[in-house]
Amino acid sequence: MAAALSRRKPEYAGQLQFLTGNCIRCALSKPLWRMPGRSKALFVDLLNVFCVTIAMAGATGSALAEEAVTQKGRLQGSREAGTTRYLGVPYARPPIGDLRWRDPQSIEGWSGVRDATRFAPACPQVGVSMPDEPESPTNEDCLYLNIWAPEAAVRGDQTYPVIVWIPGGGLTNGSTSIPLYDGAALAHRGAIVVTVAYRLGVLGFLAHPELTAESGAGGSGNYGLMDQIAAFEWVQENIGAFGGDPDRVTVAGQSAGATSVSILMASPRAKGLFQRAIGQSGGLFEPLALAPRYLLENAEADGAAYGEALGAPTLAELRALPVERLLGDSRADVVVHPVIEPRMLPEPPYDVFAAGRHNDVPLLVGFNAEEALSLTDVSEVTAQNFHERLNERWGALPPALLEPYAFATDAEARKARADFERDLRFGWDIRAWARLAARGQASVHAYYFTRRPPYAEGSIQQTWGAGHFAELWYMFDHLDQQPWPWTEADRQLADDMAGYWVAFARHGNPNGADRPNWPAFETGDERVMVLDEELKPGELPNNAALDVFERVYDSIR
Repeated sequence: MAAALSRRKPEYAGQLQFLTGNCIRCALSKPLWRMPGRSKALFVDLLNVFCVTIAMAGATGSALAEEAVTQKGRLQGSREAGTTRYLGVPYARPPIGDLRWRDPQSIEGWSGVRDATRFAPACPQVGVSMPDEPESPTNEDCLYLNIWAPEAAVRGDQTYPVIVWIPGGGLTNGSTSIPLYDGAALAHRGAIVVTVAYRLGVLGFLAHPELTAESGAGGSGNYGLMDQIAAFEWVQENIGAFGGDPDRVTVAGQSAGATSVSILMASPRAKGLFQRAIGQSGGLFEPLALAPRYLLENAEADGAAYGEALGAPTLAELRALPVERLLGDSRADVVVHPVIEPRMLPEPPYDVFAAGRHNDVPLLVGFNAEEALSLTDVSEVTAQNFHERLNERWGALPPALLEPYAFATDAEARKARADFERDLRFGWDIRAWARLAARGQASVHAYYFTRRPPYAEGSIQQTWGAGHFAELWYMFDHLDQQPWPWTEADRQLADDMAGYWVAFARHGNPNGADRPNWPAFETGDERVMVLDEELKPGELPNNAALDVFERVYDSIR
């Protein structure tokens, strides 16, 4: 009955009365309520299925998709322009109350058909993950994912590769509902796209002695990373209901999402949950000596001090605090980071990769030529104040690190600052990741994105160049989301990049169709694909500077 009703068309919506909130009921005439109790209850259940089904169609403005049957219950999504989408799908129980700062718990099943036509709230956060991003509603009940699939996928005629996208945002913010992460364009190319929300900030990464004792596993922190593991477990168990192939799952992310990918590749707990990996402008490979707070003992001490500062020295008192109090304290930054602890990350990723113990899967990684321009204001940097401003931001640095960034004029000083920040925050990590992975059995493909999007005059992005975030409009093929003067070269690059990404998800190799050949990044042959108006293999132009980072880091590792 419900399956039949789910195919009714939205034109019947005018016959219904929709009430505010989540309660949607039909306008029933009084005589119907004189039915015997059991008959009335059955009638109301069936009517509720009908009402919810029609309401979902009317609310989205899209046709209804076929129901997907997961292990916990049925989902009703929507269909639009040759793709289907299922939004706000729960993958773990709400981490609220006593479940705050606990490992994600398996969800309970539901009866009937669950509405999957609307995004769930984002996890609590401060600010947004990228400038000009629309703010999303937030709630601590936030462990949901979204799925875009080719329209035929749910019918099971064939299976499709799966790209699981982990949003960036410095582990402090980020939302799966921003338009840039819409997976429809990649679904049109034959991939299923899943975007995953995970706990952020203090709620996602607090370590504390009481939490370690409570865990029974000798560790705490990393709850946001554990959420990601839970989402991949859900994908392995359920993606077949949407036409996805659980043996062709790609973990992908940008910025902090890419850092998460590097951690998942190093985590024994993630073994077997994905078969390819994509990391864009992020990673975690620096020496632990540069981040002693990441050690569990230090992270616990910082967490305990944070609770004391909030006037909540015990775990029970911390769990009783309103989320606004936790997010509103500037000292939270000290406790928001990955933790080296036995549950999720027993060793630093560099050590795991160097020993060949990582999850050895095909890897696609890269970074952008002007990463820093969208993150750091260099407009007031001069030749005279270069070192002063740099010390204000990073503290005392080994002099050798700055040797490759020579300058004489103010313009050269601004470029030197931007190049240094690019290499410090992104370039070295990506090259180290590619080099370490290339020692394994699986293939590695690397890129260097140099295209400057045609940002609008006066826009917040005007000075970004090929900055952090810039590649996202191309690889998601979402140029039309911005009213910028895109050229045919931009559209061709977007088509090529989306094609490369989907081919990689499908085969573990980005090559195919009529795109230029992308050579593997190999030990002794470290070619990358330069992504711009012309697609061409080449070497990283900043290799000499990255070599300096390598020598300095090796000396303290």
